[in-house]
Amino acid sequence: MKKQLIIALAFSISAFSFAQKKELKTLEKAIKNNNFPEAKAAVPQAESLLSAMDEKTKAKFYYLKGQALYANGKGSDADIQTALESLSKAESAYGSEINVLKQTMSNGFLAKGNKAYENKNYSVASKYFEKSYRVTEKDTIFLYYAAATAVNEKEYDRALVLYEELKELGYTGITKEYYATNVETGEEEVLDKNTRDLYIKAKSHIKPGQRLTDSKKPEIVKNVALIYVSQGDNEKAIAAMKEARAESPDDINLILTEANVHYKMGNVEEFKNLLQKATEMDPTNPELQYNLGVIAAESKHPEEAKGHYEKAIALDPNYINAYINMSALVLGEEEALIQEMNGLGTSKADDKRYDELREERQNLYRKAIPYLTKALEIDTKSISAAQTLMNIYSVLGETDKYKILKEKVDALSASTGN
Repeated sequence: MKKQLIIALAFSISAFSFAQKKELKTLEKAIKNNNFPEAKAAVPQAESLLSAMDEKTKAKFYYLKGQALYANGKGSDADIQTALESLSKAESAYGSEINVLKQTMSNGFLAKGNKAYENKNYSVASKYFEKSYRVTEKDTIFLYYAAATAVNEKEYDRALVLYEELKELGYTGITKEYYATNVETGEEEVLDKNTRDLYIKAKSHIKPGQRLTDSKKPEIVKNVALIYVSQGDNEKAIAAMKEARAESPDDINLILTEANVHYKMGNVEEFKNLLQKATEMDPTNPELQYNLGVIAAESKHPEEAKGHYEKAIALDPNYINAYINMSALVLGEEEALIQEMNGLGTSKADDKRYDELREERQNLYRKAIPYLTKALEIDTKSISAAQTLMNIYSVLGETDKYKILKEKVDALSASTGN
C-alpha cells in the first residue's frame, strides 16, 4: 500500500507541474503573438496554480502577468497599475527586463500626459505625468510637471502634496544645457549635445557652449506659498517664502513673491518694505516704481505716489498705467473742491469763491489732459482714457475735441460690444 501511495503522489505532483508549465506557456505564447486579450484571459488560469509554484516559476508568472496586463500600452489604467504591482514581485529574477519594460511604460504615460496637456486637459495630464514618474521613480522632472499642471487646473491640494514631495527629494530641476548660434538666423539655439556637435562640425552653427539651467526650487517654494495663501494658511505661506529667501537671498523674484503674499494678507506696510528692498536691488525696474506709487496712493500719500509714477515714466516712457494713475492722482484733488463748492451759500463772497474753485477745478482737468493724451497715444484702444478725456473736454467747453473723442469712444464701444 505504501509503495502504491508514493507512486500515486509522485504522479500527482508531476501532473501539477505539467499544468503549471502548460498555463505559463499559453500565457507566454499569447504575449509573444501580441494577442493580449488571450494573454489577459490566461492570467487567472495560471494564477490559480500559484500556491504550488516554486519561487522561480512564481517570478516568471508575475513577469508574464505584468506584460499581459500592460498589453504594450493598451491596457486600462487599472490593469497597468496591477501590472506594475505584479512586476515588482519579479524584479529579483527579471530585473533588467523589467527595467526596460518600466521605461517603456513610463514613456507611454508621458506621451498620454503630453497629449492631454496639448488638449489643455491639465487634470488628466497631471495624473499621467505623475504615473510616468511613479513607474521608475527616477525622472523627478515628471513629478514637477505633475505639480505644475495641477496648479494650472487649480487642483491646489494635489499640487501641494506633489510640491512638498519634490522639496523632500531635494529637487532643483537644474540640468546642463547645450547651445550654439545658428549662422543663418544669428539666434542662439538650445540643442542636445550630439545634435549641437554635429551642427558645429557642419558649420551651420557657431559659438558652442554649455551652462546650468536655473533652479526650479524658488518657483516650487513660491507656488507652495501661494497655495497656502489660497487656503488661508498665511503662517505657512510666509514660512515657505522665508525658507526660499534664506536659500536665495539675492533672488528678486522671491522678494516680490513674498511681497505679494503680504499684500494678499493685507500687510500693506510689509509689502511696501519688500518692494522698496526690491527697488534697491533693481533701481531701473519701472514696474517696481509703479507698484510703490500704487501703495502710496492707497495710503493717501499722493505726492509720494506722484514721485514713484514719475520715476516709472522716466524709466519707461511708454508705461501706460503710470500715465493713467498720474491723471487719477490729479483728478483725485477734484473731490475736495466739489465739496467746498457744494457747501457755499449765495452771498457775493461765496459767488466769488465759487468762481475761484471752478477755475481751480478746470485747471486740474487741464493738468490731467497730457497724461491721458499720452496714454491714448500708447494704447489707441484705451476706452477708459478716451472716455475720461471726452468728459474733460465737455466740461471745459472744448466742443471740437469733445466730438472727436466721442466718435472714438463710440467706435471703441461698438468694437468691444459695450
